[in-house]
Amino acid sequence: MNHSSDINTGTLFVVATPIGNLKDITLRAIETLKACQWVACEDTRHSQRLFQEYGIKTKTLALHQHNENHSSQQIISLLQNGENVALVSDAGTPLISDPGYPLVQLAHENNITVSPIPGPSALIALLSAAAINTQPFVFHGFLPPKKQQRLHFYQSLLPLNSTHVFYESSHRIADSIQQLAHVLGENTTLVMGRELTKRFEHIFRGTAAELVTLIENDPNQQKGEFVIALQGIKQANSDQLSLPQQKLAVELNQHLPPKVAAKLVAEHYDINKKQVYEFILSESSK
Repeated sequence: MNHSSDINTGTLFVVATPIGNLKDITLRAIETLKACQWVACEDTRHSQRLFQEYGIKTKTLALHQHNENHSSQQIISLLQNGENVALVSDAGTPLISDPGYPLVQLAHENNITVSPIPGPSALIALLSAAAINTQPFVFHGFLPPKKQQRLHFYQSLLPLNSTHVFYESSHRIADSIQQLAHVLGENTTLVMGRELTKRFEHIFRGTAAELVTLIENDPNQQKGEFVIALQGIKQANSDQLSLPQQKLAVELNQHLPPKVAAKLVAEHYDINKKQVYEFILSESSK
């Protein structure tokens, strides 16, 4: 277990917990939760199922969106008194659309060591199985609850130059996907993850129109927790490299073979390798 740089203060461990399947917890997370003096839980009752499964008997206190400012001060006091505290949310990685930001911010402001114990995250779980562009991707958390707000959100994504990922609730998923298809186009490629790692896990990959049909025809597809990823559209390659692309290609070619230099430039700018290679050859012939 890591220790605070100040031997008189404790460490705040930010611990990822399973998003569904309890077996997805890491050995290090179990070890940390057992070793700490306190666990700050989004819902102490919810966390008890996990604790009972792995024999975790650490004292708990509540830290959720309604009390986190007050509870954060209390937890900072515990840390300043030398006690180690683990922060967990109901599922997944804390602070990723879950409470905990004020606490972590206060810990840094008070020179308290904050140590991540990585693990499950719904958005990363979906992207790993989605087979869509992930460089770059933008995560938006939960979508706005009201219709007009969601319409404005979808409109703000145009043009889809990056992959966009967001969460949606079960009672809004049908309307939300219909709006998505209307604003972004029925042929928009997307991936929906429903109930990831759970018994009724379902990953759909296709167009927005196909997902609208699936959800409308099967009420079961409107149940559970949802992660949606919209495929980013790669920019069409222009006939000529931009000046920064040309400059990097020329500089790398001074030290590397043309094919290697072309590959590195293409990967860096997400452009066609052949196009870069042809530019390098044309420059070399001058």
